Amino acid sequence: MNLKGTFLCSKYALPYLKKTKGAIVNTASCDGLVAEPESVAYCASKGGVVLLTKAIALDHAKEGIRVNCVCPGAIMTPMLEEGLPPSGPEREKYFKETAEAHPIGRIGDPEEVAKAVLFLASEDSSFMTGTALSVDGGYVAQ
Repeated sequence: MNLKGTFLCSKYALPYLKKTKGAIVNTASCDGLVAEPESVAYCASKGGVVLLTKAIALDHAKEGIRVNCVCPGAIMTPMLEEGLPPSGPEREKYFKETAEAHPIGRIGDPEEVAKAVLFLASEDSSFMTGTALSVDGGYVAQ
């Protein structure tokens, strides 16, 4: 779903975007920029989204279509909490270690990613295409 779904959405949006000169903002992950243990398929699919974004950006820049992606780090979403116990010391330990893995020292909020997406979709980023924007509290900078 990560890579094929992103490809198909772009494929079917492009004819409309050629008329409107719009923007595509894909969702990759910081795990598409750096590898994580025991996450081969996820890292590969999100890395594919990053390069798909760059390739589509190059193919359609002259048509006035901008294509970028966000690469979130650990964000407080149901996906982050999946598989964790509802409460207790193991859960607290996981959240503490995850926050400490980010130089900024915390887990991100969904609104922070949404603001980055809004920026990339807006005219404020009119000179940006083919960009993988990390929204990760400095995780990939390490």
